[in-house]
Parts: sequence; C-alpha cells; structure tokens
Amino acid sequence: MENSKRKMNSNAPTKECQYGGECYRVNPVHFREYSHPHIEKLLAKSASWSMVEIPDDVKVHKSVFAEQLKIVSNLFPHHPSSDSINPEKKSRTEHISSGPIPTTSALPLVGVAKTDSKPSTTGKDSKNPIESLFAERRAKMQSTQRDKPTATVVAPPKEESSASVSSVDTGISLKQAIPRDISSYFPVVAPRGRMAEKLAAAAPYNFFLTTITASKPTHTEPLAVTFQELLDSSLGELECSVQMNFMVDIGWLLAHYFFAGYENVPLLVLYGDETPELRMVTQKKPNVTAVKVEIKTPFGVHHTKMGLYGYKDGSMRVVISTANLYEDDWHNRTQGLWISPRLPAVPEGSDTTYGESRTDFRASLLTYLDAYKLPQLQPWLARIRKTDFSDVKVFLVASVPGGHTNTPKGPLWGHPRLGYVLSQHAAPIDDACPLVAQSSSIGSLGPSPESWVLGEIMASFRKDSAPVGIRRLPGFRMIYPSYSNVRQSHDALLGGGCLPYVRSTHVKQEWLKDYLHQWCSRARHRNKAMPHIKTYCRWSHRGLYWFLLTSANLSKAAWGVYNKTGRFEKPLRINSYEAGVLFLPKMMLDENFFPMEANKKHPPFPMPYDIPIIPYAPEDTPFFMDYLHQ
Repeated sequence: MENSKRKMNSNAPTKECQYGGECYRVNPVHFREYSHPHIEKLLAKSASWSMVEIPDDVKVHKSVFAEQLKIVSNLFPHHPSSDSINPEKKSRTEHISSGPIPTTSALPLVGVAKTDSKPSTTGKDSKNPIESLFAERRAKMQSTQRDKPTATVVAPPKEESSASVSSVDTGISLKQAIPRDISSYFPVVAPRGRMAEKLAAAAPYNFFLTTITASKPTHTEPLAVTFQELLDSSLGELECSVQMNFMVDIGWLLAHYFFAGYENVPLLVLYGDETPELRMVTQKKPNVTAVKVEIKTPFGVHHTKMGLYGYKDGSMRVVISTANLYEDDWHNRTQGLWISPRLPAVPEGSDTTYGESRTDFRASLLTYLDAYKLPQLQPWLARIRKTDFSDVKVFLVASVPGGHTNTPKGPLWGHPRLGYVLSQHAAPIDDACPLVAQSSSIGSLGPSPESWVLGEIMASFRKDSAPVGIRRLPGFRMIYPSYSNVRQSHDALLGGGCLPYVRSTHVKQEWLKDYLHQWCSRARHRNKAMPHIKTYCRWSHRGLYWFLLTSANLSKAAWGVYNKTGRFEKPLRINSYEAGVLFLPKMMLDENFFPMEANKKHPPFPMPYDIPIIPYAPEDTPFFMDYLHQ
C-alpha cells in the first residue's frame, strides 16, 4: 500500500535508503534521492511532522529523527504519506516552487545547506544568519552521537569483505560501516590510477572544476575532478599531507583517505569552524592533528582552502581550491581547483635559490605559511625550502589578518599584492575592458560604488605593466546568482545555501544591482550548479589578460581596506586568511593573452562560466540567504 501511494507522487524517490532506520543523514539532497519508509509511515498517520509521536526504539537520536521528519514533510508536501491532510503546507510549497519572489518570512528553515562565508558586517548586523547556520550544523552533528562501543579503524577494504571505521559516537564517520564499493559511499567515483594522466592533459593551466552529481556530463569531463582523485595513487605514494580550510567534516575527509589506502598516514588539518569532532579527532586517530586557526577579530575567518601533499620519493604537490571539505561543497556546487605539477626535491647540496619558480611561488608560499606561527607547520616549511618549484607558473595571491605595510618586495597581501603583480607582469590592458568579479558572497561595500569598489579596490585590480599615465577607470561587472538562477538549480532554493548574501546588507548598497550579472554556465554543464567558486579577470575580444582563482569573496575582510583616519595604524587592514592563484599569459605561454577560443598554438583558457555574461533583468534580484529563513 505504501509503495502504491509513493508512486502517486512523481517527485518522490523510488530508491530506498540502504541504511533504513539507522540512517542519520540530515541533508535534504539525500532525502530527494532515497525513500525512507519508516519515516513516511509515521507521517502518514499524523496531520503534520510536528505531531508525530517518535517511537522510543528509533535507532538515531530523537532530535535527528525529528529533523528527518521535517525534511521529508517539507520536501514532499503532496506525498500522501507525509501530508495528506495539511493543505496549508501544500499551498506554501507551491508558492516557493513556482510563485513570485518570496518575502523573508515565506520560507521555513529546512535542512539549509551549509556555507562557509561570513558577510562583512558591523554592529548589530554581525549576528548574521550564517552564524546561526554554523550553530545549527554543530548541534546536528552533536545530536548524531550514539552510546555504542568504539570500533577501531582497520586496513583498507579487501574485495571480499567490508570494513568498519570508528563508530559514530566519535563523530569521525559518516556511516557506521564503509561499504566495500566506494560507489555506494560517494555519488561520483572516477576510475582509479588515471589522475596523473588527466593532470598532464590539463597543462598548461591545471585548472579544474569539481564534478556535479546531478550533471552527468561533468562526471567524465576532462577538466573535472572529485576529491578522491587528489589522493589517486598515480599522483604519488602519499607520505603526509596538510588540509587547510574553513569548514571540515572530518568523517567525510577521513573516508576519502580510507578509500585511498592512507587512513594511517600523518594528516594535519588547519580549520576555521570549530566542531566537537575536530577537537577530539586526535584522541581517536593519533595520526591526525587538527588545529583551529585563531583570529583576533570577530569579523575574520580562516577561509583559505589549500592542500599540501608530500610523497615518499621526497616530492610534493600544492592544491588551491574554493571548496570546503564536506559533502555538500563537492556535490552540486561549482568549485574551482588549481593542481600543481609534481614538485621534486632539490638535489643535495643545491644553493638555497635553486628551484624557485619565475613567479616566486615558493617564497610566497613560505611567507604565507610562516604567518600562521604554528609549530605544526615547521616541518612543512623545511620541506618546501628543499622542493623544486620551477615548474609552477602561477602567482600566489593571499591574505592574512592584521595591519600591513609595504615591504622592499612590494605589498605582500590582499588587493595591493594583486595590483603589484599585475603592474610587474600583466600586458598593457585597454581601459575599455571591465573587471569581472564573481564570488559566492558579497560583503558590505559601502553606500556608493566609489566607497570601496571603484574608489579603492579598482586601483589595484586595474593595474598592468604600461607606463603610469592618465588612464580612465575600467568598468566593473559582478556575477552573482539571481533568485531565478537559484530557483532553477539542481537543489532548487536549497542550492542557495552557499550564497550568504543577506537583504540587510543589500539595502545599504542597492547601487550594486546596476553591476550584477546572472550565473550562466551551459558550456561547462553547470548552469544549475550554484557557484561557490570565486574568480576575478579581465578580457577583451583579443583574449584573456589575466585570471584569478581564489577563496576571497568580494569583501573588505578578504581583500583589505586602507585605514584613512588612524595616524599611527598600519595602512592596510585585512581580517581573513585567503589564498588564490593568478594566471598570467606572459608566464604560462609567453603571450600577452590567453586564448578564449581554440587555436592551433595554445588550448583555450577553461572559463567556468559562459561569455558574454548576461546582466540582470529589471525584475531580477540577487539571491538572499533570507529566503531560507523564517
């Protein structure tokens, strides 16, 4: 009977969750894909999810079960087993899916996807919805703990048996047992042993996007990767690694290392968002060291997303990306990664300058890592000094919190650092070429374009190597998903969970709408995969002058703001850690432009979105996180 009811709703999933009553997921995407009959039967007997009597013998924590009831009820309001007698909910959901833009109070807070970006706010606005999301996520993770004995991590699974990982009461597992088949654990799995070949084919740019679960063409796209591929054996036999990020689901991360056969390899995790699981991971996994990066200002975050991979032959690799280390960010969101070539150890007895790249990448990376002042990074600093970076052809553009002045080597951080590199190495650029910014969050930019964007940051972003003279200010364009973009995404409005721009910030800078453009990525099969990637670039009909992939959103906290009043304070103030890579055609191709279309000489630069870009229509509005909150 239940199955026949389910078929009445074409949107209801037909594939049943293999974990049955032991499933403790609270990700709405999971409930879109798999049915949970034990939940549906309870909903069928009640007027609404809030009236369900939760049995005493449920196999997950009751607060988790209540959240699951709520998710199923809201995802499938027409489902006979969830809401056959609740017309109020039915009309509300119809309004969400097909009606006009909702007001702030029109949407319930239902399994909101996690996000990593704090809008730059001050005063009472600092209590923003994103902080609530962090607190909610931590509470959910804590509520999954169960009173069961701890199991130990065993060797990688053999063909004939499954292997268990540490039990869920440690918070270091997504499921109670890891299946033999990796495909039943991760939604997209690439063939093993081929990543080195894929990376070689991606030269000279080495610029990838993540696969999109709901977009099958991306599963086999040459320039798309999964996290598991970063640990592929073809890249080298891993000896140790560092993962630097903001949000880290340690269970998800360790599952990847487990399947790659590296579950006992030393791993250092530097993170920004605190969770109980990260605090206690070393007790359960002695090979894992997790360190929270403390920041003095409440408006800054450890936002960098970088991986360092050391191999047993003495070589290493650097990966800089835009993705947090948890499932949602690698699911249906557009993310970018730069993957370095394999970097060998320098020969014994070499001069200290041996192996530096033309872009001074090694020196920049050492300066950046040294800014953490963490003893756990000292062995890596020593290793990097003895590594040959001469094959790296990108510049590191980073930010670290604090007040900063120029050095004999020029500015080190933030937008002045980008401007300095452009002034040294970028070909002369026609002032008619606008700056095109694209990010997943927007900070408080001021009451007018001149307040910071055109008045300060453009002074850096506009630079090139042409002699200083009278120049006109380039135009500015901003790509940020509209409400319409998000509504049509793979995850509907929940796809906006990675876009933490709030209405209270926008009303103070409504001038921004004149500069906004839609997210459009049909050529890369990511039109419905909302962008968590952040990019900045300038191009003309002749080609691409430069391209920056970075963790830095368009905000003062990320890029810095000049102090215009304090006489004794350092001139540039930055609040967050950020890291990105700058692609310049002179360094990579010995040309003035990257081609944006195929030619016989060089491959086109793999832009993550379609060109030309499309401005907002008069009726469009940016997506606000408020739409996911009551």
